Amino acid sequence: MTSLDRTGSQIDHLNFGVHDLAASAEFYSAALEPLGVTEIMRVPVGPDQLAMIAFGWAAVKPFFWIVDAPGSRIGPHTHLAFSAPDRASVDAFHVAALAAGATELRAPGLQPEYHATYYGSFVRDLNGIDLEAVCHHD
Repeated sequence: MTSLDRTGSQIDHLNFGVHDLAASAEFYSAALEPLGVTEIMRVPVGPDQLAMIAFGWAAVKPFFWIVDAPGSRIGPHTHLAFSAPDRASVDAFHVAALAAGATELRAPGLQPEYHATYYGSFVRDLNGIDLEAVCHHD
């Protein structure tokens, strides 16, 4: 087995097809703002290109994309977890996501089944994607 440089992320970016790009952009802008994740760019529709909106941290490239794909289907148990810098950000994500139209799956709190300081919040977005904000420290 070889040693890998693990200083960067292991996944460069993720794309999810959404039923309503404008509504999803509005939802994610509101829900992810407490985590410092914002809209970074938009890719317009083209001959071989679906319209897309990218989110990430402003000083870094985008890592989360939503794609205008009205007929797409999200598989059961599709889950996306966003890192939060602290527990207050997890709480703020939860409030913002619910206000933007998410369905609550699990209120913010310790999730000791994962590890002793795992603090997370779980919601379902407008497209059926299970979202989480998680902080791994006190």
